[in-house]
Amino acid sequence: MPGVGKTVLARALARAAGCEFSRLQCTADLLPADVTGTNIWDQREAEFRFRPGPVFANLILVDEVNRASPKTQSALLECMEEHQVTVDGTTHPLPAPFMVIATQNPIEHEGTFPLPEAQLDRFALRLSMGYPAPAVEAQMLCDLADKDPIAEVPVVASPAEIEAASREVARVHVAAGLAEYVVGVLSATRADPRCALGASPRSGLGLIRAAKAIALIEGRDYVVPDDIKRIAVMALAHRIVLGTEAQIRSTDAVDVVADALEATRVP
Repeated sequence: MPGVGKTVLARALARAAGCEFSRLQCTADLLPADVTGTNIWDQREAEFRFRPGPVFANLILVDEVNRASPKTQSALLECMEEHQVTVDGTTHPLPAPFMVIATQNPIEHEGTFPLPEAQLDRFALRLSMGYPAPAVEAQMLCDLADKDPIAEVPVVASPAEIEAASREVARVHVAAGLAEYVVGVLSATRADPRCALGASPRSGLGLIRAAKAIALIEGRDYVVPDDIKRIAVMALAHRIVLGTEAQIRSTDAVDVVADALEATRVP
């Protein structure tokens, strides 16, 4: 929903991590070059020079991504998958760490372009920010009425430390039985008659990586089934395409993932 702090959250994450932040406001007339950057003629040097776009930062907020045209949306695919940008045949690496946060407004659909399944599949997680509890909202009004909330966020890390933490996540152990459990959950979504397209193998990788991160945060060097259950809906639901009949009945992909978890035997 609008006004619940999505942009503030993204800025706060970037500030706390000591990372460079960039915001891209999507509109229907936004062009791919406005995202990735373009080559500009330098009259003094008599040559083209690459001018980087807003994606050349550590954390990118792509606000209302579904307002951009499909051509512009596709400019994000290489950025998100390969962490690089190719312009006029030249590849430019993006800074590390690199992360894209995209938002969608659920109440305005006029002038929007639905994200294709291939692009949705590249987002590791999807979550919905609802309204805060009344007591929390009242406290926010008192605390932030005359303050910049970002100014209150301390810097607690650096890009180098974030990269080191990512390497630690890669070392977290996943037992073979848990990998088979994840495959069982994915297979259950593919076999569900409510789905036109179930969860992809890429979604399984995303689920495992997220579960490994949770395990590390909890102080463990191994994944347990509860780590997978905790993150499964956020990692899988947005990657599932419901069939026409399920959409008519207002079926939620969240229910499909929940049923798949329930139907799959836990190792």
